[in-house]
Amino acid sequence: MLTSALPQGFFRQAPLFAALGDETRLSLIARLCQVSQQSISQLAEGTKLTRQAVTKHLQVLERVGLVRSVHKGRETLFEFDAAPIETMTQYLDLVSKQWDKKLTDLQTFLDE
Repeated sequence: MLTSALPQGFFRQAPLFAALGDETRLSLIARLCQVSQQSISQLAEGTKLTRQAVTKHLQVLERVGLVRSVHKGRETLFEFDAAPIETMTQYLDLVSKQWDKKLTDLQTFLDE
């Protein structure tokens, strides 16, 4: 069964999938991957997003561990943290291997 082979604590990662399901949050992550430690103003710059909207999206990303805030003086900067993606990748690799095995088993069955 699939659930018995899941990485420990995987179901706690479900909000991660939901957070990544938003195009705006994905674009914020992409920007943070290009230049780490950006302020809300920097992340809003050149977009149609208000600083308030960026803040709300960053809060979602921070709750799931994809973004962390770093205080430098009076400024709060945000940076990307790839650790949750690594857990997700492990799970997706596992699912992929299980599907490959099932498809191979099906092909063997059909060939007989």
